[in-house]
Amino acid sequence: MLFALTHAPSPNLNSCELTHHERVPIDLAAAARQHAGYCATLRSCGAEVRTLTANLTLPDSVFIEDTAIVLDEVAVLTSMGAKSRQAEPAGIEPELAKHREIVRIGPPANIEGGDVLRVGRKLFVGVSSRTNRAGIDGLSSIARRHGYEVLPVPVRGCLHLKSALTALPDGSLLLNRAWLEVGELGGFKLIDVPREEPTAANVILVGGQVCISAAYPVTAGMIRERGFPVRMIEVSEFAKAEGCVSCLSLLFQTNMGA
Repeated sequence: MLFALTHAPSPNLNSCELTHHERVPIDLAAAARQHAGYCATLRSCGAEVRTLTANLTLPDSVFIEDTAIVLDEVAVLTSMGAKSRQAEPAGIEPELAKHREIVRIGPPANIEGGDVLRVGRKLFVGVSSRTNRAGIDGLSSIARRHGYEVLPVPVRGCLHLKSALTALPDGSLLLNRAWLEVGELGGFKLIDVPREEPTAANVILVGGQVCISAAYPVTAGMIRERGFPVRMIEVSEFAKAEGCVSCLSLLFQTNMGA
């Protein structure tokens, strides 16, 4: 079964970390409604959703994807690149431990889940302001024991790799190539986002559906034309905090050993 681990928005969300965006006020009530709608969409696509409140005092805790990298065999608790976020992984550990063996990457290595895209047994990992080479080496040491290949991808102009690169159901890659180096992407079909929607390369795959921000109708139409069902989700308040649809959940299969 597909499991979606989410975290309720913090009342301190307006104090979130920002790297590439100017700070604008976030409507907390609207953010709560959008988060509820996000969770409802995941459920309607067939996912079991669990929403945590363990890190409510931490401004960025709604962006739970960054706290862990969940593989079929283990869950890797990350070493967050932003100091204000370093306590977040410990808050989600008890729930993750119900589903996976827990392993950790620690400082001075830094790595965040938003920089890790899994496509089959390949893990593309962004070299970004939040993920350094030591973090990538730490993940590689863990992942290769389980048969994964880790491929570093330098990122520029955006916060995380998944801001610029995600996968569609056929294994093709949706991307904004202006924000990353494409050298490690050889062998994959590359689908460029439309010029008018440069921030649209972030999608998640849930129960055969491609979920994308409602802010990107052109990209959504392009994905539909490729034969994939699309669900559009309103996440405008989280976009003010440099968030995307993938940031708001950790998606993984449960009962892997069954």
